[in-house]
Amino acid sequence: MYQKMTQAIEVTVRPFFVEDQSTPEDNHFVFGYHVRIHNRGERVVKLLNRHWRITDGHGRLQEVRGPGVVGEQPVLAPGQVFEYTSGCPLNTPSGIMVGTYEMVDANGERFLIDIPAFSLDYPNQPRHLN
Repeated sequence: MYQKMTQAIEVTVRPFFVEDQSTPEDNHFVFGYHVRIHNRGERVVKLLNRHWRITDGHGRLQEVRGPGVVGEQPVLAPGQVFEYTSGCPLNTPSGIMVGTYEMVDANGERFLIDIPAFSLDYPNQPRHLN
């Protein structure tokens, strides 16, 4: 698992390989990731936007931006947790993802929360550090 705390918001990511959606012989590798966002602070926050930087095993970068996560813009009171699972296809057996969530508090103050960098690795291949 990968974990990062920014402004009292803890983001934990657990990546995994999705075998039944992948066809390695065609260079199609699907990875999933489970994200847990825990508001450890004292203010109510809302997740507005996401920004991902996805780098495949050949160093090709893809950026993904959009509102919310999995169709939601969750509001987290102090102590609350929001979890979701999503996925990412790659043309290489390994890669890395990193990103940010744009949040807003009840006063309208916007701020960025770091998503920890995490490695995507096909389990039937020797591991590479990304």
